[in-house]
Amino acid sequence: MKAIVHHAYGPPDEVLALQDVDEPAVERDELLLRVHAAGVNPGDWYVLWGTPYVLRAASGLVRPRHQVLGLAVAGTVESVGRDVSRFRPGDEVYAEVPRGGFAEYARVPVDAAAPTPANVGFEQAAAVPVVGVTALQALRDVAQVQPGQQVLITGASGGVGTFAVQVAKTLGAEVTGVCSTASADLVESIGADHVVDYTRQDFTRGGQTYDLILDNVGNRSLSELRRALVPGGMLIPNSNRGGRWIGGYVRRATHALVVSPFVRQRLRPFSASGKGEDLATLTELVEAGKVTPVIDRTYALSRTAEALGYYGQGHARGKVVIAVRAADRGADKTWGTGDERAAPLEPQTRRRT
Repeated sequence: MKAIVHHAYGPPDEVLALQDVDEPAVERDELLLRVHAAGVNPGDWYVLWGTPYVLRAASGLVRPRHQVLGLAVAGTVESVGRDVSRFRPGDEVYAEVPRGGFAEYARVPVDAAAPTPANVGFEQAAAVPVVGVTALQALRDVAQVQPGQQVLITGASGGVGTFAVQVAKTLGAEVTGVCSTASADLVESIGADHVVDYTRQDFTRGGQTYDLILDNVGNRSLSELRRALVPGGMLIPNSNRGGRWIGGYVRRATHALVVSPFVRQRLRPFSASGKGEDLATLTELVEAGKVTPVIDRTYALSRTAEALGYYGQGHARGKVVIAVRAADRGADKTWGTGDERAAPLEPQTRRRT
């Protein structure tokens, strides 16, 4: 089968190549998925570079131990392990996988899989695992958002952010999204009640306070963010751009945990875990029209290095997706900007009613 392989750590255009590799063999509790599309996620970027170096204890000290990236997949079940009864060949599923999504076939733990939403194509479905689950778990499980609460989401036009805006609205919150001028219409179109353009306004000094801040950017200090929280409010730091992103996040999360016992607000870093039941919840929300995956650009499998290079610039609006197979089950309803083969289109947004 064809797969994107990396034999060394470094820039995507230098270390990634399309090669023939063996088709994976599934264990008794796994699915073999014929991959139609795969989403690009932060974990792919971390493993690609192998930084911070402490991560190499798991991924390989000198060179990558597992050479096919890709954490989010959507496609059709090719075969199932002998202990699998929930799915059968031909079923359309999506999942978060430990590795191996940028390939024609991937192993999928059965507990991490769920049926894809019936009203979207595989490319949009592949945009949901990882970031959609992160948004759902942060807002529903960690913050336990209640109707009427004031929720502010930074990086509202990004992968987690576009899902978080919509999930927060389903929970009944009044949502403020922080983004750039170019993304303001998009963030409004996916349901934000208020949009703050960070190029024109500093939300930490505007006087407005929030019950929850989900920080998906990490370019503000914890003390700055706390200024915009009500007493007893919650801050969830979910990102940091320093130190190849994850290194800065670890330092930031540790700082939050140390500071939290000594301040009135609650600082709650967390790590999302891929669960099939959470994907099933997102399937229901997508099919009900309450959540729509936003795709910035879609690249062919052979252009995965280009896709990761674009993703690494940190300016994607919504998700970057790899189209592993050209034939899909109908056209995707792409909402946002992008194109099916990586050349940008004009923004396509719509108002929610």
